[in-house]
Amino acid sequence: MTKILMIATNVDQLTNDHQTGLWLSEFVEPATEFKEAGFEVIAVSLKGGRIPIDPHSYSNELPRVWDGVMEPIHNTPALSEIDPSEFEGVFLCGGHGAMVDFPNNKTMEHMLRHFLTENKIIASVCHGPAGLLGVTDHNGEALLKGRTITGFTDEEEKEAGIEHLLPFKLEEQLKAEGANFKAEAPNKDHVEVDQNFVTGQNPRSSLSTAQAVIKKLRKPQPQ
Repeated sequence: MTKILMIATNVDQLTNDHQTGLWLSEFVEPATEFKEAGFEVIAVSLKGGRIPIDPHSYSNELPRVWDGVMEPIHNTPALSEIDPSEFEGVFLCGGHGAMVDFPNNKTMEHMLRHFLTENKIIASVCHGPAGLLGVTDHNGEALLKGRTITGFTDEEEKEAGIEHLLPFKLEEQLKAEGANFKAEAPNKDHVEVDQNFVTGQNPRSSLSTAQAVIKKLRKPQPQ
C-alpha cells in the first residue's frame, strides 16, 4: 500500500495573545483524498504528541466524515522516530504555526533529503513550504533553488491581518532561497507541479494539491 507521511506543526501560539497551530482543512482534506485513493496516511509532528489546531480554522459544525480522519492528529509520533524509506511521499501541512518550527530544522532537512534523493514526492500547502527553508541537497545547494513552487503570498498575509506577528514573510523568504515563486490572486485555488514537487497556494488549494499528488503517484516515476 502506498504510504504518505503528513507533517504538521507543534506550535500553538505566535504571541501570548494570538493562538495558532495547524490549519485543520490542510490536513483533513488531503488525508481524506489520500485515504479514498487507497493510500495509508501517517500523521507526525516535529516533537510528537497532540497537534494544536488553529482556532480560526474550524467551527462547532465540522463535517462528520472528518471525525475519523482527525483521529491521528490527537497523538502523533515525533518526526525523528520515522523511517522515511517506508513512504512514497511527504506532505507538509500549513497553518501559521509551521512558520515557527518548520524552517531550518535539521530533522526536517534529513527527512526531505531522503525524498529528494530517492525521487519521491515532496508536497506542501499554504505555509507548509516553510519546511523547505534552510534545506540543502547533498551538494550544499538550497533545495528551493530553481524550483517552481507556490505558497501563501505576502498579499494574502496582509489580508489575514497578522503579518506583523510573523517571524518572516514566506513568499519573500522562498524567493530569497532561489525559488521560482508563482501565485494567483488571493484565496484562489492554485497548485504548482515541478517534477516531484507539488505545492498549493492556500487553504482553498488543499484538495487540488492532494489530487495532484495522487496523480503523480499513480504515474510511473523515473528511476
